[in-house]
Amino acid sequence: MATTSLMASPVSLQTLKSKLRDYYTLTKPEVNLLILMTTSAGYYLASRGPLRIAGLLNTLLGTLLVASGTATLNQWMERVWDGKMRRTASRPLPSGRLLARDAFIFGILLSVAGGVYLLLAVNLLSSLLAVSTLLSYLLVYTPLKRKTPLCTLLGACPGAMPTLIGWAGASGTINRQAWFLFAILFLWQFPHFLAIALMYRDDYSRAGYHMLPDFDPDTRFTRAEIVGFALILVFATMLPLAGRGGLFSWAAMCVAGAFLLYHVGKLAASSSTVMASRLLHASVLYLPVVLVIMVASKK
Repeated sequence: MATTSLMASPVSLQTLKSKLRDYYTLTKPEVNLLILMTTSAGYYLASRGPLRIAGLLNTLLGTLLVASGTATLNQWMERVWDGKMRRTASRPLPSGRLLARDAFIFGILLSVAGGVYLLLAVNLLSSLLAVSTLLSYLLVYTPLKRKTPLCTLLGACPGAMPTLIGWAGASGTINRQAWFLFAILFLWQFPHFLAIALMYRDDYSRAGYHMLPDFDPDTRFTRAEIVGFALILVFATMLPLAGRGGLFSWAAMCVAGAFLLYHVGKLAASSSTVMASRLLHASVLYLPVVLVIMVASKK
């Protein structure tokens, strides 16, 4: 019996590791990294006096819990349609590695824990903003993905909310500067997510998602959208520097903007998925650079 038990232990341990890895995957850690980055920027830019490390960590932890819960519940809601797309069919739920009931409970626990933690450890406003982000993402954006391409417009609101959560975590209020930061992240999502939509258009169509308009088979309208939003985005990044940004900050922001617009221009001239992929990666590089410049130029 002892020998049998010892032989079974490695198998059980491997199963446990696999389960934990799947639960971790449900939280979308790669997305959470961007969320924590934008939350940190909001917190730092709203801080007055010395940075309160404990307050920042509490805000990040609460935000991370809510974001992880949101990602998990989103995958629970979309598990059937995820199974129809090549890029998502191997996720824990459509592949059957995790039960839908277990994922639902896991998502609820994370979400509630995050909301309560922000309320008790940070402040009421940050908690309300986090919970409203979760609700708008799950109850507005997620269902609309199967109904209208306008889902991207509405989904950009909860997508930009981490900046406000961070700001509220530091100051307990939301002011005009906070909305500037919100606007930057709001605008950034269009070139980013529309590039993804172009890359996986057939996959989304197979699952019944309306990420791109039906009247745009040659993607000209979508590519024009990307150009328009990117131009507004680059202009918006300059506004917080007005009157207080040094020469280095202005130069760095101009270089970052030129880098993004270069890839936007390449996609505008070609509808290939290769150009869409390059813009996607360029946008992922662009956002942290912009946030670092804004943090560095704070007085």
